[in-house]
Amino acid sequence: MQYDLSEFKRELEAASGMQEADLILENIRLVDVYTNEIRPASLAIYHGRIIAINPQQNHPAKKRIDGENQFAIPGFIDTHIHIETTLLTPEALSEVIVPWGTTTLFVDAMEIANVAGIDGLLALIKDSDKLPFRIYLEVPSRVPTAPGLETAGAVLGVEEVKTLLKLDETLSLGELDPSKVLGMREEYLEKILATLESRRICNGHAIGLSPAELNIYAAGHLADDHECVTFEELRDRLRVGICALIREGSSERNTERLMRGVIENGLPTENLMFCTDDKHVNDIVQEGHISYNIQKSIDIGLDPVEAIKMATINAAKHFHVEAMLGSLTPGRYADIVLLEDIRSIKPARVFKGGQLVAENGIAFPAPIKPYPADLFDTVKLSASLSAENFQIPASGKRALCRIITLIPDQIINREDHEWMPIHNEQIEADPGRDILKLSVIERYGKNGHVSTALVRGFGLKKGALASSVSHDHHNIVIVGCNDQDMLFAAKTLRDMKGGFAAVCDGQIVNALPLPLAGLMSILPAREVMERMNQLNEAAYRLGITMAAPFMTLSFISLPTVPELGLTDFGLINVHDHCITNLILQKED
Repeated sequence: MQYDLSEFKRELEAASGMQEADLILENIRLVDVYTNEIRPASLAIYHGRIIAINPQQNHPAKKRIDGENQFAIPGFIDTHIHIETTLLTPEALSEVIVPWGTTTLFVDAMEIANVAGIDGLLALIKDSDKLPFRIYLEVPSRVPTAPGLETAGAVLGVEEVKTLLKLDETLSLGELDPSKVLGMREEYLEKILATLESRRICNGHAIGLSPAELNIYAAGHLADDHECVTFEELRDRLRVGICALIREGSSERNTERLMRGVIENGLPTENLMFCTDDKHVNDIVQEGHISYNIQKSIDIGLDPVEAIKMATINAAKHFHVEAMLGSLTPGRYADIVLLEDIRSIKPARVFKGGQLVAENGIAFPAPIKPYPADLFDTVKLSASLSAENFQIPASGKRALCRIITLIPDQIINREDHEWMPIHNEQIEADPGRDILKLSVIERYGKNGHVSTALVRGFGLKKGALASSVSHDHHNIVIVGCNDQDMLFAAKTLRDMKGGFAAVCDGQIVNALPLPLAGLMSILPAREVMERMNQLNEAAYRLGITMAAPFMTLSFISLPTVPELGLTDFGLINVHDHCITNLILQKED
């Protein structure tokens, strides 16, 4: 609790009616997440907290609001989000998430930390108390994600993590991938121990683990996982005490499949909660935020109160903040969502700390803050970068190559093998077979590394797409049909200080600058959304067949998501956590 004895006494006096409440919200149907009841009620609020349910009629109050017999539910909690992947600053993000009822984000700021270290992270969350939603920090545990296998912009070691664990805003240790725990790497085990000593939980990233490996992971005190793709994976995690954060992002669509399994198998929901992880602004505006996860679950048969609990009290309990968040009970923050219909998650009004922050789908503006100048200068390419850097040299007539094959609507990929012809001692892209070049370029001005592999699943027929958002190292990643357009795309991002670009025949088809750390726009949310729509349309005209090509592009280089990743060091075998050869066999 963040108040002193005198303030505490005044709060109790207000609860007893000896002091004026700031607000009494009357005539509501209270959704009780502790008893599953829905009952007529009113709420008294003082200094941002609920102080009484059904206060006496003569309870003094500065203001009274008629709840119009609407359902009152707690504000929604996103249990795992990378704000940077929304492409928005926190201030701009409020414009789109608050109207959907999200009042709290549990933020793993590993993206900006990989680019700009602890200073960048602190700049992102600075003045978050002035926002119309709450930010709590999941301290980035892996900056860089794959030491020795990638170049990142910064390092957060054990001492930096210990420093961040002391912040009032800190909630947990951010997602830790299996290789760090199963490999018993001491630096990461020290981070876990430091977190446990601070009485906080450790977030997981248990992608691709067998039941035997999950035993080790759970023994390492990893408390949850947001990477479940099948119901069987979800159940395996629950069986070893790992809670499941059910994700619905832009390119990782997991809610429907997982919740169908939960409903069909009668699985209890108290250890399930929701997250978005990575979701572009367009999808938030069109679909919703955590509200979408709730709505989807209700639509396929989950009881509405159970779905709401997954987005509120379940999350608060798991992260040990139920004394502040997750329910509409005395002592908790007055973060309230009012609904006309409990089965239709379309908030009529949203309150944060008893203050109205959104009404009828419109958020009240958040104050704009300045960011440090050096966060706008993070894309530094080698002056010697040329089209030759994207070549795949080879001798003979043809080569059997590893192909990164995308799996629709998932973050994971599959390793396939294809024979590729060799011309002029090079392996070229083959758009006719949907086999394209994929390159990663080191963008921090440290070594100028460039690596190139082959990918299938984008459907690009001409030109190239490029992004300076590429998890988790955030070097430049490009998919293209030819080396010249790939070079032009890289230079386009350099000139924009980061962002997304679609190019063809040496011309910019469309682009979205993301100059803040090469990750975020400084434009309002609606403008970013419109420009993102235009950019996606440009990508479709180049042959792209997937719904969220730039989100997919931003994940394809991850060295921690099976089966293959690509960094500036080369092609990564994710299971063995090592660099592997692109070419398996050659024929003369």
